[in-house]
Amino acid sequence: MSTEDVSIEDGRPFDLDTAWALAGQVSVRPERFGALLYHFGTRRLSFLKSPVLLEVLTGLAESPTARAACTRAGVPDAELASYRTALATLAASDMIRERTP
Repeated sequence: MSTEDVSIEDGRPFDLDTAWALAGQVSVRPERFGALLYHFGTRRLSFLKSPVLLEVLTGLAESPTARAACTRAGVPDAELASYRTALATLAASDMIRERTP
């Protein structure tokens, strides 16, 4: 999958160099396998099967970009495309939203 194939709901490509944060209506419950995310507005439940992805998500609000959150969580460059895909999926389901200045 090329990086251009990874898009969010409105069809734009997911941009790792943009600021993102958990959506306001999302609750996170850490688990041994990663975490459960519940969106109170859409009633969607998402499973994160990676503790590292949970660390990325919890670091989004403090990081200037999603790429910085990945770096902060220790995501190797070789795995960045996989994390971009996971973040794009979470953005498409409104679990994370682009932050505005």
